[in-house]
Amino acid sequence: MKKVITYGTYDLLHQGHINLLKRAKALGDYLIVGVTNDNFDRDRGKLNVRNNVLERVEAVKATGIADQIIIEDYVGQKIDDVQKYNVDIFAIGSDWEGKFDYLNEFCQVVYLPRTEGISSTMLREETQDIVRVGIIGCGRVANRFPSEAQVVSGVSISAVYDTDFEKCSTFAKQFDGITPCKSLDDFYSRVDAVYVATPHLEHYRCIKDSLLAKKHVLCETPLVLDGLQAKELYNFAESNGLILMEANKTAHCPAFNHLMVMIKSGLIGEVVDIEASLSQLLDKGGREFDPKQAGGAMFEQGSYPLLPILKLMGVQYESLQLFSRIENGVDIHTKGVFRYPKAVCSFKVGLGVKTEGDLVISGTKGYAYVPAPWWKTDYFELRYENPNDNKKFFYKWDGFGLRYEVQEFISCVLNHRFSSARLRRRESIQMAYIMQQFNERKNFYEI
Repeated sequence: MKKVITYGTYDLLHQGHINLLKRAKALGDYLIVGVTNDNFDRDRGKLNVRNNVLERVEAVKATGIADQIIIEDYVGQKIDDVQKYNVDIFAIGSDWEGKFDYLNEFCQVVYLPRTEGISSTMLREETQDIVRVGIIGCGRVANRFPSEAQVVSGVSISAVYDTDFEKCSTFAKQFDGITPCKSLDDFYSRVDAVYVATPHLEHYRCIKDSLLAKKHVLCETPLVLDGLQAKELYNFAESNGLILMEANKTAHCPAFNHLMVMIKSGLIGEVVDIEASLSQLLDKGGREFDPKQAGGAMFEQGSYPLLPILKLMGVQYESLQLFSRIENGVDIHTKGVFRYPKAVCSFKVGLGVKTEGDLVISGTKGYAYVPAPWWKTDYFELRYENPNDNKKFFYKWDGFGLRYEVQEFISCVLNHRFSSARLRRRESIQMAYIMQQFNERKNFYEI
């Protein structure tokens, strides 16, 4: 049996893709199709991919041409795959002429003619709706947003609003094409979607007002500090055909997502313990230490270490105990301990207490280790009893990391996806319930 392998992104699957797949299939008896995953596309600078990897795999599968579909995860995988699957022919479009000649050492390389007059890039340009995004709040994080959004296809930052117009005007002058707005009515008239970057206690009102104005919303984490409010907002958004997403940059980090997939696939066995920590020593005169502005370590940092616990273990835990050191009305250090039916997980956050900010996920076959700062993951290890089995993984973290959440948000808007697999609504809602538990001091112990 003659095996053929080919690769592609297959975004917005079109007739050109289908023709190429048919030509590849005609070269042999068995066709393997490699679909590039979202992380790999990002590493190659492809932040314009419209469909996520699951949608693209399903599209290729639906053609009925491929005998086997695999995911392309890393540079150099083609050599590994050719040998792993005993491939006879590597086929690729002629626009790559000469680029894969190095594979002739392992199999025959064939460059196939492409269908003229059609490509994913052309389709994106012809059908791409530009989502006009406005920013509410001109704080530290908001200043990073325009430059990060600039590298994402299909988005333009068009307006900004803040209760302090002078601050708003100063912000707009730093960036081209952004109009400072004196009123929310003016602001909403200029945008299709809103990025909420206000202090925590203003999130609920800003989200609700934006949804009522029929705008999609990307809100900084934590979304809100009350579980019922989170549930209300998500339900209201979907019932009105709008996208609401929590902007947790770690949730959309390529390396973190790959780590989650690997853990869920059983590479370290059954997970029985997770320890996640995050800490900063900040100026105690800042907003983060003001109890009237929901300051403190839990509200400021808690959603990040909660993320791997809820993603891997789920939202149905048996109990959560919280231990905090309180100074001047805010927690400068909080530790939480989750009890699950078959696992115990813990997290630590600190604004006035310093700790090692790493992530350790322990399993029955091995463990995953992500060194500080794990919340912007660019490297992790899978470690085993036999050190020879250990594996190290390196990734690219671009800019401030906001571009990854922006790309996913725009993808959800354009594809009408109401929930992202990277941070599901149930996980976001549960984080809000945990913030509420802390706020109400339930199962809470001051140390």
